Amino acid sequence: MSHSDSVKSTSTFYRSPYKLGQDNIQLLGLDVHNPVFLIAALLTLIFIVPALAFPIEAGDIFLKIRIWTTTQFDWMFMITANTLLALCLLLVVTPMGRVRIGGANALPEYSYASWFAMMFAAGIGIGYMFYGVLEPVTHAMTPPLGIEGPLAVHIGIAASIFHWGLHPWAIYSIVGLSLAIASYNHGLPLSIRSAFYPILGERIWGWTGHVIDILAVFATLFGLATSLGLGAKQITAGLSYLFDIPPSIGVQILVVTVITVVALISVLRGMDRGIKRLSEINMVMAFVLLLFVLTTGSTLAILSSYATNTVEYLRYFPALSNWINREDTDFLHGWSTFYWAWGIAWSPFVGMFIARISRGRTVREFIAVAILAPTIVAVIWFSTFGGAALTQILAEGTTSVSLAVANNEIGLALFKYLETLPFSDLTSGLAVLLIVIFFVSSMDSGSLVVDAITAGGKTDAPIIQRVFWCIFEGLIALALLLGGGLASLQAASLLTGFPFAIVLLLMCVCLYKGLMQEVAKDKLEAIQAPDSS
Repeated sequence: MSHSDSVKSTSTFYRSPYKLGQDNIQLLGLDVHNPVFLIAALLTLIFIVPALAFPIEAGDIFLKIRIWTTTQFDWMFMITANTLLALCLLLVVTPMGRVRIGGANALPEYSYASWFAMMFAAGIGIGYMFYGVLEPVTHAMTPPLGIEGPLAVHIGIAASIFHWGLHPWAIYSIVGLSLAIASYNHGLPLSIRSAFYPILGERIWGWTGHVIDILAVFATLFGLATSLGLGAKQITAGLSYLFDIPPSIGVQILVVTVITVVALISVLRGMDRGIKRLSEINMVMAFVLLLFVLTTGSTLAILSSYATNTVEYLRYFPALSNWINREDTDFLHGWSTFYWAWGIAWSPFVGMFIARISRGRTVREFIAVAILAPTIVAVIWFSTFGGAALTQILAEGTTSVSLAVANNEIGLALFKYLETLPFSDLTSGLAVLLIVIFFVSSMDSGSLVVDAITAGGKTDAPIIQRVFWCIFEGLIALALLLGGGLASLQAASLLTGFPFAIVLLLMCVCLYKGLMQEVAKDKLEAIQAPDSS
């Protein structure tokens, strides 16, 4: 069932007179929302052109933005992430958890395996590949919270799980649930503005809603560009490792260009033949690589570390979630603040995408899969890759990974670890292929989301629009890579994440009100059911 059909068939609880696409205009074969598409496209071009024309100056500006934002607004990002996680836990244990996305009779469109595979590929795939070895080793070498000695290993992995576990997926889940309930239960368009109907009412169709959607477009584009930039850096490092190709900015540009073309092919193949199939392939390949590392490393030690690292994660969870009177400001600002800003900027993309594929799931089921499953994967992934790398460094005296981290060759960390294992060329090639497919699926799903926002909630708009946004995503990644590299990527996430953090806090209120209305509606229908029979 298409989204347009679901809007027609769903009882509109808000009784809004809005009709899907009523503000859209036909422009050069496009079916786009006026003025969201035009303003978002124009402002994106205004950003891209100067960044490409003056990369050095742009890099300096981005660096200053990153430093200023992380030091002045760390509290905002930490409060937002903590609040969204608390709300998710509240929803699980209250009657709101029984609400079904799409109504009581809605059925899931995808199996659990496909559902989670698409979440994983769209939300965290590139990050796991880039940081799986790098982050635990970095944190163990420079431990947060002032922890020293043997405990540094535990905090290294615990801090990595902290950044990829409950908090980021709570951010994605709140956005996803808000959009899913607004769209599938209340008959509103699948667009960020729809989530704010409980407090804004019909004003969401005016300039207030336009501003929300435009902010969401920017957050999505720049959050996505951060992941794409990281992926490009690691692919370039992998090509350098395998084929001695110099890891220059020119190679990174070529990588982004080639993968943008491949992503366009995926876009043209559609959801089921594109994103869905790529996501399932990647899940299998990621599992194969994980299994290889597990069986060729210290298998028993790695397996036993899963429980230990889970306990350590929970042990340090309160301290890592706190931002007041922290002495480890480098870690707080350079890692946690950046991660939450990145997650917030990434949330319209991941949230809308998982909303699009989650019809038929209950709120409790949604949260359990969208938060607990990725956290379990984070424990397994970082314990396996990071734990095995740390074992090599501390117990076996292998220094290749630690030297790569110390020399800031961050894209090489994974490959330097794999070279210590059998069949290193084969596994490194598999890792590069994994990153490429994650890259492609992220661009494809990202273009789907941005297109839906700028088409007024339509998910069946002309395919050329997704092609347009896919190309724009590649251009933004190129502009950021040219204009300062990693610092620019981080600054872009911080810059777009801050205003959207305010949007997310308001969204929490809207979601709560919307779900309470659903609970009231279900109770009313239960009372009336015997009479109707």
